[in-house]
Amino acid sequence: MIKIYHNPRCRKSREGLEYLENSGEPFEVVRYLDNVPTMDELATLIEYLGIPPEALVRKNEAIWKEQFKGKNLSDSEIIEAMVQHPKLIERPIIVKDKKAVIGRPADKISILLD
Repeated sequence: MIKIYHNPRCRKSREGLEYLENSGEPFEVVRYLDNVPTMDELATLIEYLGIPPEALVRKNEAIWKEQFKGKNLSDSEIIEAMVQHPKLIERPIIVKDKKAVIGRPADKISILLD
């Protein structure tokens, strides 16, 4: 089953959701701001994405700039920051099996649908 980690207030996330709706594939929507992933869940998503944790951080968010920017943080501290402040998580994240992509732009989702 495909999952999309979605923020309905984000235009890019809404575009990713629309892409999935148009694909005809069944999927589950996870509103990650309401249902925040645990440290383990987020670490697994990062593993599926094949990126370092910092690459999943929205660095233009005020929370990042005020509390974390310029600090030498471990991977686990970065993941903990995203769990504590889920607005920092880049979106949308689409997961299928043990692979994931950040759906920016939305057509990147096609990688998982082939």
